[in-house]
Amino acid sequence: MANTEIALKEAMMIEGAIGAALVDVTSGMALGTMGGGKDFDLNVAAAGNTDLVRAKLRVMEMLDLTGSIDDILITLTSQYHLIRPLTSRSGAGLFLYLALDRKRSNLAMARRGLQQVEAGLDL
Repeated sequence: MANTEIALKEAMMIEGAIGAALVDVTSGMALGTMGGGKDFDLNVAAAGNTDLVRAKLRVMEMLDLTGSIDDILITLTSQYHLIRPLTSRSGAGLFLYLALDRKRSNLAMARRGLQQVEAGLDL
């Protein structure tokens, strides 16, 4: 089982990865980040994507939808952004965030890779 740092390193090994973060939905704070850079602040991305996850959870509740979110995909002109809420008891209230260069990544493989990172994460 991988800790946060190892899990983020594994996420960054996904083809085309730009940055990865483990984020707390309650606070919007990144518990760990890897990658990013001066033009791509992962802490800002973590906080902003927290609002997105919260909004989707509220809509699901209002619609009385059962089940959980597998992942959320945002497609930009040059990037993919994947958000994967953790499903384990120890990971409740957290999500993995992965930003990808659209030209260098395979979306299906990236989704599968992030699923594997989640499966190996031990919190």
